Amino acid sequence: MAFVITAPCKDEKAGECVEVCPVDCIEEGEDMFYIDPDICIDCGACEAVCPVEAIYHEDDLLEEDKPYLAKAREFFHG
Repeated sequence: MAFVITAPCKDEKAGECVEVCPVDCIEEGEDMFYIDPDICIDCGACEAVCPVEAIYHEDDLLEEDKPYLAKAREFFHG
């Protein structure tokens, strides 16, 4: 399981999440940040500091946010 960055991050990209991630699994994409679901250790540090509340555990994603998990996998694994 992993945390997922969703729509509120798009074009906002505050970046606090990158600074607190203990395993460096968050990278900046063209219009938002992405969490590598294969590296994320589910610590929740990123969720706690996100100023736009864009980060959710994948088990808690709303149906409309589920494509963001697929986008993250595509970002990291092509």
